[in-house]
Parts: sequence; C-alpha cells; structure tokens
Amino acid sequence: MAAMPQAQDPPSVIKFNNENKKLITILSMDGGGVRGLIPAIIASFLEQQLQECRLFCTLNEHARLADYFDVIAGTSTGGIVGAMLTAPDENNRPLYAAKDIVPFYLEHSPKIFPQESGVFSFFKSMTGPKYDGIYLHNLLRRDLKEMKLHQTLTNLIIPAFDIKLLQPIIFSSFKIPAQPSINAKLSDICIGGSAAPTFLPSYQFGDPSVREFNLIDGGIVDNNPTLIAMIEVSKQMIKENPNAHRMHDGRLLVISIGSGSAKNEEKYNAKMTAKWGPLSWIMNGGSTPIIDCLFESGADMVDLHNNVLFQATQTQDNYIRIQDNSLTGVATSLDVSTKKNMQNLVKIGQELLNKPASRVDPETGFLEAIQDMGTNAEVLTRLAKRLSDKRKFRNTQKFVITKAQL
Repeated sequence: MAAMPQAQDPPSVIKFNNENKKLITILSMDGGGVRGLIPAIIASFLEQQLQECRLFCTLNEHARLADYFDVIAGTSTGGIVGAMLTAPDENNRPLYAAKDIVPFYLEHSPKIFPQESGVFSFFKSMTGPKYDGIYLHNLLRRDLKEMKLHQTLTNLIIPAFDIKLLQPIIFSSFKIPAQPSINAKLSDICIGGSAAPTFLPSYQFGDPSVREFNLIDGGIVDNNPTLIAMIEVSKQMIKENPNAHRMHDGRLLVISIGSGSAKNEEKYNAKMTAKWGPLSWIMNGGSTPIIDCLFESGADMVDLHNNVLFQATQTQDNYIRIQDNSLTGVATSLDVSTKKNMQNLVKIGQELLNKPASRVDPETGFLEAIQDMGTNAEVLTRLAKRLSDKRKFRNTQKFVITKAQL
C-alpha cells in the first residue's frame, strides 16, 4: 500500500485573486443522517457532468468536485461527505470520487445505525444515545487517518456546537492562520460535527492545556451550512479589501444541496403537541420532533435569506438550491438504514434530478418551479459548463482562493 502524503504546514494566508471579478464557487451539503444519500446522488451527477465537459479537447474523466469548488461546506453527514471529497489520497487526489459516496452509505449505514426494536431498544434510548457511535468513529479514523483540516485539497467548512461553551464552532480552512487550534484531525471534526443529540454520543477531543472541544452535531448551529460558507468567504474578502462593504458583488456561485424534508406531510400539529412533555418531544413515532424542528427551521431560514440576497443583487441564477420537500414516512428519518429505505432514498435523489428547478416562496415556505430553468439535472449540466470554463481560465491564472504555504 502506498504511503500517505506527508503532512504539510498549515497555510499562513488564504488569498483571493480579485482580478476580473472571477467567480468564487461554493458547494454546500445539508445534514440529515442516512438521508445524505439524496445529496450524494446529486453530487455524483454533477461530478459526472464535469467529467463530460471537455478540458482542452479531451474528456476530463479524472475530474473531481474539489477541483472546481473553492469552498466545500457540509453539516453533520454533509460534513463527512465534504471531508471525503476533499481529503487527499496517496496520490494527492481526493480520497473519494462523488460516485463512491452512495455505495459508502449503502455499505456502512446499517452498521452505523443498527436497526433494533422492542422494549430493549426503547429503554436503551431512554438511558443514553440510541447508537454508541463506535463503528462510525473507527470508520472515519480508518479512512481519514491523521489528516488535518489544512491538508484538504480545497477549502473545507464544517460547523459543530460546543456543548461546554454553549457556542458554535466553525471548523474552517479560513480560520487556521488566526486560530491554529481549529486545525484538528478531520476524523475528530467529523465525529464531533455529526454527534446528533439522542442519536450519537457527544465527542470530546483536544489538549485541555491548549484547547479542548466538547462537540455535538452541527445541525444545532445550522443544518444548511450555505450561509456559514458565504460568511467565511465574505470575511476573507474583507481581509483582502478592508473597503469591501457587501457580502458579495456577483462573484459567488453557490450550489446548495438539501437532504430532503417533510413539508408536504403533516407530521405534527398544535393539537397533537399541546400536551407533550419532554419525553414526547424527544421520541414520537420513531422521530425526534425537537431535532426535526431545530434542523428544519435553520435550513429554511438560510435558504430564504439566500434567495432574497441573490435576488436583491440580481444574481439569482448564481444561487441554486436543490431540495425535495415531499418526503413521507420512514424516508424522513435520520437513522432508518434498512435496505428498503435506503433504496427508496436513492430513488428520491434520482427523481429529484428530473424535477423542475425551484425556489422557496417566502410567503408560503413551499418550493415553486422557476420558469424557463428546466429540471435540476439541466441546471446542473449548465453549471458544470460554467465551472469547466472557469477551470480552463484557472490554468493560466491564479486560483480565486489559494492555500499559500509558510
């Protein structure tokens, strides 16, 4: 087995090249447990389209998402996928191709979320996390080894929440120069950032004499990390240009991929929940209502904000949100890893590609088809061409964001 690449020094500066107002590209993936199969299908399709775009007259079969996005952000399961897509292998190429993510979920999800039933399972969930997390921890340590945040092939952002400090922790490539303690092992970041309360145990790591992290799932911060990524980019732009006064000036190209939600299914209502106590909010019909509410509200607010922002700056075609709000039944769960449900989630992701490109209606909260935009697959195919053209330009110019080394 080939040796892993030697660890490099963390970047001292992450710079933007402001010439010609070149696009800054962001790929964002929501959290959602086993529902991460849905964004995995979308990401795989996008990478396939990038491979089919000709780079200097030849098919670019080795194209990877990390080659085309300046920033990849992910929450919880999305953060794990982000790490897999950006961590280097022994050849300094992405550890996983996007097409490998779906098989990864299908193989490992039943072992991460072993399905149990009966009285024992109920009492177990009442006295501790539903799952012990051991398999997931070992899997991430096996694949990501000793790799740290600064070694990713493009800028990576993963949110988490420090339960000891009661504050968000954003693991971001941009923060490393000013906050070296953020430069943790990717496996630790992913384990802590995916430790969903009631499902998986909280996770502690770090040197107490320097900085200790006590983390739970980043969905508590924001299950849709798109805005976090945009803020991190904006802060870097201001560092490069102190006179900057807007979040962006048409330079951002953002693809945000959701993991599905149940907007069209009335899972809860006021009459049902009016008499609920703590136990009912934690467990009801196989779901965790309080977690559902926290994750869904944060994701929706981010999407609403971004739609308004991009429309206000007349760059709405630079923000694409791909989401399915019509999940029902067990498909809405974070942890139902049966073969039947996972195959259904794969089907939902594939069907989502053929649905019309949509935006959220700020009044109703429901998705509405965008006139003349076509299907999500058609939008992604056009975006792949834009991303490919951008990369051709990069072959003779500096990257928009580069990881300068010490």
